[in-house]
Amino acid sequence: MSELKAEFIEFALANGVLRFGEFVTKAGRNSPYFFNAGLFSRGAVLARLAGFYADALLAARAAGRLDFDILFGPAYKGIVLASATAVALAQRGVDMPFAYNRKEAKDHGEGGVVVGPPLQGRVLIVDDVVSAGTSVRESVALIRAAGGTPAGVVVAIDRMERAGPDDALSARSAVQEIECQYAVPVVAIATLDDLLAFAGSGSAAAEQVKPWRAAVAAYRSRYGA
Repeated sequence: MSELKAEFIEFALANGVLRFGEFVTKAGRNSPYFFNAGLFSRGAVLARLAGFYADALLAARAAGRLDFDILFGPAYKGIVLASATAVALAQRGVDMPFAYNRKEAKDHGEGGVVVGPPLQGRVLIVDDVVSAGTSVRESVALIRAAGGTPAGVVVAIDRMERAGPDDALSARSAVQEIECQYAVPVVAIATLDDLLAFAGSGSAAAEQVKPWRAAVAAYRSRYGA
């Protein structure tokens, strides 16, 4: 596991964003862990989070996994993430435009649903997680309607989880479905497999994860792609 991934998991644990216990997911599953990006809610914390996004993107671009001309943040969490990531990229010498959408079209002023520069060229979607993929599908439709090309998606964590009822689970995870359907890469700062690997590391922060490692591994075995 890379140093970036380990640092991100420690960061999420320290800020109470990554928690362990008994949680019911949006899909109605009993999960032993929960990731709530909405708790990255202080200026200094958001700045560091954006740094993780920027570093993950620059690493993926250097590796030839993706390239992009503009960031797009789907409302609502994506707005904050895309704008903060643009700042972090600029601090690293990559000055990148960003745009975001409104939930409802504005009927005065400049009008429309997109705020910022036109969604042209290779557009990278910035969001917190991919669950059912609804936000990504809506973003792709918006980008294509504006004449842009979806370049990929970046998220904080990939749960690596299949959708559907227990007796009819999908063959692929939500992230895999997006990569297959739209032929674009999905870059995650960390994945569920990274979390399991982190639990086996010797760091002090890993002690918070170890008591839940077996439960998380069982969840991964049952629902993971």
